[in-house]
Order: sequence, then structure tokens, then C-alpha cells
Amino acid sequence: MSPIEPIFDKKYECLFCKKPFISKKVRSRFIKVSHFDSDFFPIYQSEDANPLHYHIMVCPSCGFSFSEDFSKAFPPGAKETITHEVCSRWVPHNFSGKRSIHQAIQTYKLAILCGSLKKEKHITMAGIYMRVGWLYRLLENQEQEQRFLKLALKEYEDSLYYGDYTRTQVTEIRLLYLIGEVSRRLNDRQKAVQYFSQVIEKQRQSVEPNIIEMARERWREIRDNS
Repeated sequence: MSPIEPIFDKKYECLFCKKPFISKKVRSRFIKVSHFDSDFFPIYQSEDANPLHYHIMVCPSCGFSFSEDFSKAFPPGAKETITHEVCSRWVPHNFSGKRSIHQAIQTYKLAILCGSLKKEKHITMAGIYMRVGWLYRLLENQEQEQRFLKLALKEYEDSLYYGDYTRTQVTEIRLLYLIGEVSRRLNDRQKAVQYFSQVIEKQRQSVEPNIIEMARERWREIRDNS
């Protein structure tokens, strides 16, 4: 009996062209987190079973790339724009096999293009930008990591302003913390303190005491290093 592989084939239907295709996923039993960075970046015990590599699905037929967080609806005009900007330029490529970190980054950049043209939610786009930043962190490419954290921060702030994080797994407390933490990582201490303070002020309303404590820890670090 052959051993069970960490990654397996999962069937998907393209949100855009509706054609079926296969994309890899990591079996839950193999997903083992060693620890989390302060911006919730999960460090996995094995790079062979890193779910970050397979977060994005890329349709081999039309090139439309998306995550499970993408909505199924397309606003008026979006399909025509995607056909022109993505599908008509798509050189058939298959990302259905095992992905290297560089291939994973490619899929995220494709999803950024598609999500932007589709006018996907700010909170969804923020999550994609953050994951690219995390992958560049693994590659120790600080310049690119900072670039994508800045893009994520803009989307997180827009999500808070427009409220499109509601009805997602991201709570207001988590969003405020993320804006503070990403600001801290981008060396904007004033903004970081502002948002960490908002998190701490909401402690009586929160059911996420771990995030309250994380905000306190980051606030202390900024104070002690100032």
C-alpha cells in the first residue's frame, strides 16, 4: 500500500469560463504550523505541505485566477475587461502540479490582476497581497515584502472604511490589529500606535482576547524602542 501524499488533486470549476480543472490542495492532516509571526503569517513545519502555495486556482483554459474567497458575481463590464486583459493574452499554462515558491508567487500575481479587474472585495485583495508578502519574507526579499505589505495595508484600510470585511472571517478587532501591525512593519509607528490603541479600547466588546494581548505586546515594543 503506497503512502498517502500530502497534496492531492481537487476539482474546481472556473468562475469565469465555467470549465472544470484540477488544482492541488494540502491534506489537512499534513498541515502543521510551527508558529505564527505577529501578522498571523503561519510558519509550517514542512515546505512540502505549505497551503500558501496552493491558495490560488488558475484555470488552464482561460487564465482566470482566483481564491475560494472570490465572489461568484461579476460587476457590469468586468467580464469584457477580463476577456481583453487576461483571456486574450493567456498563453496556455498549467499550475495544477506541485508548486515551487516562485510558481506560487506567479499564481498570486495572476489573481491580483484578475481580482483587480473583477473589482473583488478589498478584504479579499488584502489577503492576497499579504500572502505574497509572506512568501517574499520566506525568500528573505525585504524590498518585495515591503512592497506587497504596503499594497495590503491600503486594501485593509479601504476594507475598514467601506466595511466589506463584514460577513467574512475577519472581525473588526482583527482588522484594526492588522492595520496596526502592518503599519509597524512599515515603520509607521504613529499609525501603528493609533490602531493598537483602538484594539485595546475595544477589549470589553471583544471575544478575541489573544488579539487584545498581541496589540498590547506590540504597543509595548514600540514604546520600549522609541
